[in-house]
Amino acid sequence: MKKKQKPEIDIDYVSKLANIPLSGKEKAVFEEQLKDVLNYISKLNGIDTDSIEPIGHITNLQNVLREDKPAPSLSQDDALKNAPKTYNGFFEVDAIFEEQ
Repeated sequence: MKKKQKPEIDIDYVSKLANIPLSGKEKAVFEEQLKDVLNYISKLNGIDTDSIEPIGHITNLQNVLREDKPAPSLSQDDALKNAPKTYNGFFEVDAIFEEQ
C-alpha cells in the first residue's frame, strides 16, 4: 500500500491567521502535528457515507423550557441607585472612541 504524502503547510501563515506567535521549535512541532491532523481528516473524507442519514445530535433529547411567567422586577430608581452617573433616568457612560 502506497503511503500518502503529508500536505504542505505554511505554518507561518497559519500562525498569523490564528494570531499565535510561535518560536522556531514550536513551528516545527505544530507543523508536523497539523500535517498529521490533515492526513487523518483526508482518511475520513474517503469513507463512504452515502447510506448514512445525517443527524443533528445523538441523544434524542428535546429542549426543556420553563414557562415564561412575568414577575416583579426592579424599579427604575432601584436599578439606578448605585450607578456612578445617570442622565434623565438612564445609565450614563463615557463615550469611547478609538482611531485606528
